[in-house]
Amino acid sequence: MTDTLISLISILTGIIGGHITGSIFKVYSLGTIGNTIAGVFGCIFLIKFLGGLGFGPKSIVQSGNVHLGLLVLNLFVSFMGGAMAVILIQKLKTRMKR
Repeated sequence: MTDTLISLISILTGIIGGHITGSIFKVYSLGTIGNTIAGVFGCIFLIKFLGGLGFGPKSIVQSGNVHLGLLVLNLFVSFMGGAMAVILIQKLKTRMKR
């Protein structure tokens, strides 16, 4: 597994996080396309912001093998980044309407 594949899986996990958040909390939903875009950017931002702590894609495959614990942490942070982005963008959107 390469770091590029791990990055793509992380982005997909962020998209899933955005869609699940939008479907559970209907008030924060941005629609299908909005949840997808928010999930992508939210997961990328959070992984880049917190990736320096050692669970970025390159750190996961650094030894030549996949470090499973770091992979799970990376996917969790990606999911949470997508979920948080949907909520924050919707709050910003409603705040700007006032």
